[in-house]
Amino acid sequence: MALDKKVFATRAKTALVYAAVMLTGLFWNEWSFFLLFSVVHFGCWYDYQKLSALIDPSYVNKTLIEQLHFPIMGWGCMLMATSDQLVLGSFKISEAGTWLVQIGIYLLPARLLFEKQYKWKHIIRSMGGIVYLSISLALFINLRSGWIWSDGNSQSIFTITLSTFSGKLICLLLIFGIWINDTMAYVVGSFIGKTPVSTWSPKKTWEGTLGGIILSAGLISLVANLLWKANYEVFVIALVCAIGGTIGDLAESRLKRMANVKDSGSFMPGHGGFLDRFDSILFAAPMVWLVCYLFYK
Repeated sequence: MALDKKVFATRAKTALVYAAVMLTGLFWNEWSFFLLFSVVHFGCWYDYQKLSALIDPSYVNKTLIEQLHFPIMGWGCMLMATSDQLVLGSFKISEAGTWLVQIGIYLLPARLLFEKQYKWKHIIRSMGGIVYLSISLALFINLRSGWIWSDGNSQSIFTITLSTFSGKLICLLLIFGIWINDTMAYVVGSFIGKTPVSTWSPKKTWEGTLGGIILSAGLISLVANLLWKANYEVFVIALVCAIGGTIGDLAESRLKRMANVKDSGSFMPGHGGFLDRFDSILFAAPMVWLVCYLFYK
């Protein structure tokens, strides 16, 4: 697969804009990060519902309430994941998340009873969206909140740094890890890629995939070692991030193939819709959260 310079330039420009927006949301404050990924959350749900309707035409949400029921319930999970870090006056918005999730659950029997076209298979597909989209982004929000490091006993330099940055550093590592992995996989695959990874994503090769993972984990580990004298833990987190990002990309490719479309949307030039751009985070964030929990909590 030859390197398409035009496509690469478009992808690179879009990636730079994406990185700028992510960094602004990340470093401004916790509110900006939460609001940014709230937009991402609802954008991903829009794409997910559109793809689901193509896969199963009976999964069509005709009214606004039908369209927002599960996305709002999933947003409640994200509110809960703020871990009491976001407060309006004396009110913790995590409490509002609990209410939204409970209301969403209580509405399910009513929908089954009064909406004739609504079936259990639709609930299962929507609950799949809760796990795939909402829980994944909720765990990303929880990483940003710093909850994992708030009462950790580890004395490693990297853990202390994470605590100092209140979760910002790990989110930065995750975002850049995915970006480096995606870029390097494309470049390596363009020059030496020959063996397709899966029919789900024919252009993705084993050579490019492994090259992206190795280069991403290696580069991040090198920088972390130079800055903080970090040990193996950074390499493990970077490796898990790259692997999770790759799996997320393949999973979304499978979803698009089932729907028989090239992109989930057209929001970002060269990358498609929200799901196309954030599919890697949806798998990488939960995996990184789990590794960090095992390491530091």
